[in-house]
Amino acid sequence: MKTDSINKNNDKYDVRENQSIDLLKELHILTRDGKMNQDSRRKLKQVFHLVQFIEPIIGDLSQQQQAFNLVDFGAGKSYLGFLLYDLIAKHLQHPFQIIGIDLREDLVQYSQELAQRVQFKHMLFYQLNTQEALVSTDLPQQIDIVTALHACNTATDDAINFALHRNVPHIVLVPCCQAEVAGLLKEKKSKVLKNNYFSALWKFPIHTREFGSHLTNVMRCLYLESCGYEVTVTELVGWEHSMKNELIIAKKLQSSSKSQNASAQLKHLLLEFNLEALAPRFKLNL
Repeated sequence: MKTDSINKNNDKYDVRENQSIDLLKELHILTRDGKMNQDSRRKLKQVFHLVQFIEPIIGDLSQQQQAFNLVDFGAGKSYLGFLLYDLIAKHLQHPFQIIGIDLREDLVQYSQELAQRVQFKHMLFYQLNTQEALVSTDLPQQIDIVTALHACNTATDDAINFALHRNVPHIVLVPCCQAEVAGLLKEKKSKVLKNNYFSALWKFPIHTREFGSHLTNVMRCLYLESCGYEVTVTELVGWEHSMKNELIIAKKLQSSSKSQNASAQLKHLLLEFNLEALAPRFKLNL
């Protein structure tokens, strides 16, 4: 399976040769007269790069299964889902179902109507919160890939929890706006400043925010490793395109020698930085 590379000669659109221009207009990435602003160009570049990371996973699945699926958690306007379908799914011999989940009724309805208009018959959308998604009978019993693009704050953790609960073999995440840990660090700052030289890492508010964001993703990766996943962390695109640029890719292994060590490291971090309140999220007893 292979898709065409980005069309280097198409400066007007910066899109792939086999891509539907009509779809980009429907998604409001292109205006009706075919123009694209800088914000849309950045957005499209980010989604293109994410598609490139997901494509090899789809290729492997297409060699192993007669049908497979992907759940986009917190799908929003479903840019990722529609572009995945347009660039990859509609060219495959095997059915590849893409399911978007979001809390907002208007976005779910919009996506449902758009999928019908462009005749993407293997796209489905549901209005579900996290708890509903865990038990929903509308979703397939077996889910092959879970994605979450720019899932704000704890929405990334919800996607991870959903994927673990449903024993999903492939997880692809781009976290965004992680504020919770920074808030906890700030709350405990006066105590930690007296006892821990590490506290200099978040002495100033901007460092609290950035260190909290970094620590959040480190703990997520350790949690996934503790649950038997092989984890890769890389940049999604260049930092000039997005400051929320960390890409976490996790693949479930049959067995992992790292799981116990990862669990111990995660526990140590929670204790070291006074983040015991997060222990239930990571299924830890402190």
